[in-house]
Amino acid sequence: MRDGRSILVRAVGLAQALVLLGAGAATAADLASLRKPMTDLTPAAVLHLSATADWVAIARHEVWIGGTGPNALHEIDPKTNREIAAVALPGEPCAGLVIGFGAIWAPLCGDKAGLARVDLKTHALMVLPVAPAGAEGGIAASADSLWMATNKDGALARIDPVSGAVRQTVKLAAGSFNPHVRGGVVWVTSIEASLVTAVDSRTGVVLTTVPTGPRPRFLADGAGAVWTLNQGDGTLTRIDARRRVAVGTTALETPGHGGDIAFARGRVWTTMRKVPLSATDARTGQVWRQWVGEGGDSLGIGFGAIWLTDYYKGDVVRIPLKTALRP
Repeated sequence: MRDGRSILVRAVGLAQALVLLGAGAATAADLASLRKPMTDLTPAAVLHLSATADWVAIARHEVWIGGTGPNALHEIDPKTNREIAAVALPGEPCAGLVIGFGAIWAPLCGDKAGLARVDLKTHALMVLPVAPAGAEGGIAASADSLWMATNKDGALARIDPVSGAVRQTVKLAAGSFNPHVRGGVVWVTSIEASLVTAVDSRTGVVLTTVPTGPRPRFLADGAGAVWTLNQGDGTLTRIDARRRVAVGTTALETPGHGGDIAFARGRVWTTMRKVPLSATDARTGQVWRQWVGEGGDSLGIGFGAIWLTDYYKGDVVRIPLKTALRP
């Protein structure tokens, strides 16, 4: 039997957690006062790539963008802001991109579904016979493996980057589509169960699950936390990466399909159609600024800039971080 003091301590702890989870709450009126037009952000470059532009990966020397019409990966030189190569793909790059093991990896959907590997130096293409669970999923790289969901029932495949063989399959909650590696943990959102599962990247053992906002999809890490972009209500959930518990919720008022998230300069950057860019202060959990207008859907941060796609125009826009961070 628990004594009264133990119950009181637990109750106080729960109350503190509930207060903290609401700390980032903001009304629509609050957010409206923080919004500016996208035209306030003067881009350093705008590149038209294809019929659509989606998924961004930042490599050591270049930026890669996925696109359709035609299906391809586009390589951009950040020194010149020019496209220097386009690697044709046999299927649609539909579920994220990741850099690792000397290559860029792109899950493919359609009649020729699989996992594309493009060598960063030679651009040689190889397609592995392991397909993603569906569109809008993701892929992640740990120290020795690639991680990708392969069905809608929660199968997370651990893939050998050399042989292409599935080394291990980890059973997660249904609808677990999007992995993200931080340190030695693979964090995977479940859009159906509204939670994140933490998996040991060395053993494949499930460590814990953490409830999030409704329908979490994309993830980023920074400031000691893992952040999920929740499509169900347009919020961010902040998870303490060490304790593996949710410690904050931030209202962005950006629900809906698509979107993306990244971390840089003490801000959590998100994108969604009609609100192409939002910046949340990672320390306070408060929205710092939002920009509204055309464009948006995926982003990456590198080379001192935000690389933001306009999905329907097939463009990628380079926005200097110093421009976005100015008062």
